[in-house]
Amino acid sequence: MELFSPEWFVALLQIIIIDLVLAGDNAIVIGMAARNVPKHRQKFVIIVGTFGAVAIRALATIAVVWLLKIPGLRGIGGLILVYIAYKLLVEEKKREIAAKNSVLAAIGTIMFADIAMGLDNVLAIGGAAHGDYLLVVIGLLVSIPIVVWGSTLVMKLMDRFPALLYVGSGVLAYTAAKMIVEEPFVKPWFANPVVHYSFMGLIVLGVLLVGHLVKAAKARQQRDDGDNHPSAATAASDKP
Repeated sequence: MELFSPEWFVALLQIIIIDLVLAGDNAIVIGMAARNVPKHRQKFVIIVGTFGAVAIRALATIAVVWLLKIPGLRGIGGLILVYIAYKLLVEEKKREIAAKNSVLAAIGTIMFADIAMGLDNVLAIGGAAHGDYLLVVIGLLVSIPIVVWGSTLVMKLMDRFPALLYVGSGVLAYTAAKMIVEEPFVKPWFANPVVHYSFMGLIVLGVLLVGHLVKAAKARQQRDDGDNHPSAATAASDKP
């Protein structure tokens, strides 16, 4: 992939969208971890914790990019990413984390939480980068302002406009499909462009359709549970 070619810019756009979608909860984690630190030290905790987390994530992503060059691992990574794209649509993320009183404990919590929450991000960016380490660096540089300033806004937008979640999931599914068809063991099967792009389209549409159906079923189940379990106050008012 040539530098600044159309394919390069498409990959960069993929990485930015992946960062926007998958880094959304990190700003909330940072705020929760730092909220009990003295106010005059909170900014320091947030900056140091975030840059430390990004540095660790950079090393992890570079390692993933290298590992994905090993035959077999790119296909496995693609299959895992298909599940991550599906999970993004159907699962509610937990946003609770314990606040820490000391500066070092808060910084450590931010870095640990980012590692735990950022594994999907690392795999997705590693797959989208196609072995280009410059793309990884640029993607991570973009992720810093996203995590520090933009994540909460992105989350609010996704809550207000659910279609954005489908866009993010679709980008992840596309990245996953591309990783699978580029796996050396199966690449000859997709030499025909019709088979190649049909398979990628089926993966993307399949993830979005199944995710939508499961999400809708869960919403119906929650509504039914609410209808079948009236509040205690309502039940009490029915008593003589």
